[in-house]
Amino acid sequence: MLLFVLCACIGQAKGQTPVDYVSALVGSQSKYSLSTGNTYPAIALPWGMNFWVPQTGKSGNGWVYTYDADKIRGFKQTHQPSPWINDYGQFAVMPVTGKPLFDEEQRASWFSHKAEVAKPYYYRVYLADYDVTTEIAPTERAAVFRFTFPENEHSYVVVDAFDKGSYVKIIPEENKIIGYTSKNSGGVPDNFKNYFVLIFDKPFTYQATFADGILTENTLTTNAGHAGAIIGFSTRRGEGARTEKSKGNKLILN
Repeated sequence: MLLFVLCACIGQAKGQTPVDYVSALVGSQSKYSLSTGNTYPAIALPWGMNFWVPQTGKSGNGWVYTYDADKIRGFKQTHQPSPWINDYGQFAVMPVTGKPLFDEEQRASWFSHKAEVAKPYYYRVYLADYDVTTEIAPTERAAVFRFTFPENEHSYVVVDAFDKGSYVKIIPEENKIIGYTSKNSGGVPDNFKNYFVLIFDKPFTYQATFADGILTENTLTTNAGHAGAIIGFSTRRGEGARTEKSKGNKLILN
């Protein structure tokens, strides 16, 4: 009892609540042949419309995040209830630097659990290949992302709407990308679509669209089996780490 009281006092002194003791990584050291929970780090509010998850598995693999993985392919909006049922209405975003890489194998970055924080209400990870820190905070129907880039003339954000019919449109004058994904694993209506809006707080210096394996620069819209977009910025070191009252590399997803 004394130990319990001391722990409670320490938590209160730091302003912690029970959710602060939750690790969203518990149960994620699973694979097809052996389950230790078959969970993934779902970053979401209770009863939120969408969940967000760092994607380590290949697209279409029900085990979207596994603890033993060492690369992240993107940060995916997901509605997946179980690896055995798989996902629907999903799309992903991924920050990269250097070259505008779209393919999920090429854009994947090394990461370490030592540089990862996974709480139900907040996720942060350092992408070693790009020297970029990604942070995610969910809302009831969307999420706020913050990408902290290095000093770089070639910083990019990839938007992958996946296959099975998708659409993206870049609107540079509004710092916005809109689109939809039809990706699913069955059990949806024939006209199923998940629409999304991405709003950035920084003007684009680069734009390109992706359609079925072909990346085309200086195009603003595409409708294909597998569609996507890449937008780019010139960034200063630590720019994305400013407060919300200042401009940073923040991304709001609806």
